[in-house]
Amino acid sequence: MPDHIVNGTRREIAGRPCVFFDGYWIKWYPPPKDTLNAKKQLIEALTRRLFNHVEHGINMPGYRLNEARYAYETEDDPERKRVKGAMLAGALFNRATDIFRKLVELQELGVEIEADDSLMHECGQCLLEALDFGKSVRHRSGDESIDELWGEPFKAFSVPIEDFYGSRYIKIAQTMHDIDRIADRMASTLGGSELFADIDRLIRNFADAAKLKCETLRTDPVIFEVWPSFVTAGDQLSDTRSRMPVPSSGAVKREVEDGFRLIQQGKALLTYIARARVSMPKSMQNFIDQCDHFQLSYIDPKNNTSTSGE
Repeated sequence: MPDHIVNGTRREIAGRPCVFFDGYWIKWYPPPKDTLNAKKQLIEALTRRLFNHVEHGINMPGYRLNEARYAYETEDDPERKRVKGAMLAGALFNRATDIFRKLVELQELGVEIEADDSLMHECGQCLLEALDFGKSVRHRSGDESIDELWGEPFKAFSVPIEDFYGSRYIKIAQTMHDIDRIADRMASTLGGSELFADIDRLIRNFADAAKLKCETLRTDPVIFEVWPSFVTAGDQLSDTRSRMPVPSSGAVKREVEDGFRLIQQGKALLTYIARARVSMPKSMQNFIDQCDHFQLSYIDPKNNTSTSGE
């Protein structure tokens, strides 16, 4: 990719509008007009997205905020306090969304809502406090929190919509970079095993489908092509095990099972990242460590081939 292309450059590529960030051409969508109603819809969408990716049980309604705060403040056990803090974060998030929804309804009735309105201030404070508690909330995989998802609604509340949409492309470029890094490492690790000869093509296909999923909004009609392609590419990658010959020795069987486990872990991680559209550095490092372990266990460093043999 030419170094002289400036971040934010827009161009039509293959018949679709794209914007360039950090080495990637990403599908561009025009931002909506910056109105209170548009911000309400954006914050509601970001709130639904957040709860779709985090651990179960924390989507507490805003009207239970005081209960959630009391439960958190009176808990002494550290592990239980983390979970109750996550529930408090959820209640704060929903309280902010409730306030914003009502402000928009008042505006639609002709009531002028100023930027320094007390309810606007309370909405911002709820989002800010939710961001702080959200740092301890785990992704549904259980591996780590995703701070970026907790920060997005507050950013949508506090900056112009056009600026928010601009920051979205930076995160997508970072996510695409991580997808490529994971896929490259996965392919190079398993490619050293003679038992996984066709794996590189399947990994690349899934990574490409993941990047398309990452850049595509669910409201885009093309999602009816993008999502099935993503799911199908993942299924083909998972189906690797069924196409492999039955191992004739214990050593080969262990390599097959550990290699397939690595495929499943890589597929799951790529799926999590593509759907959330944010980086997961802790999970990515854990996966790289698993790749290192597989190489040390099964790949001959002298010729980069499997040490198991038939």
